[in-house]
Amino acid sequence: MTLQNNFTSRPIDTRSLITRMVVGAGIGLALVTFFLIATTHTRPEWGQFWMLRPLIITTLAAAGGGLGTYFMEYILGYQGGWSKIIAVIISIVGFIISLWLGTVLGFAGTLWN
Repeated sequence: MTLQNNFTSRPIDTRSLITRMVVGAGIGLALVTFFLIATTHTRPEWGQFWMLRPLIITTLAAAGGGLGTYFMEYILGYQGGWSKIIAVIISIVGFIISLWLGTVLGFAGTLWN
């Protein structure tokens, strides 16, 4: 069986995919909410709805990180053994990077200059 045939024979589990994206978005939302609640003063030049940008961008980036974890498991994790361990490690590192980038992009120009 070729590599191409392995990918086409296995369907994508949409329930698991959506679950990972929702969990990732929840983690991102919790992180950005923590930062927003800890904010004691705001500047008038940020505007009235300045907090919407970090809420939206960080949550979407974390959901994208959850999407990446699913596809890493889909590509490498089904084989088991060392490839599954490598898939989990790459997934965790990739999720942390996407969460970090989303947080930086969300707060750029407001809390983090």
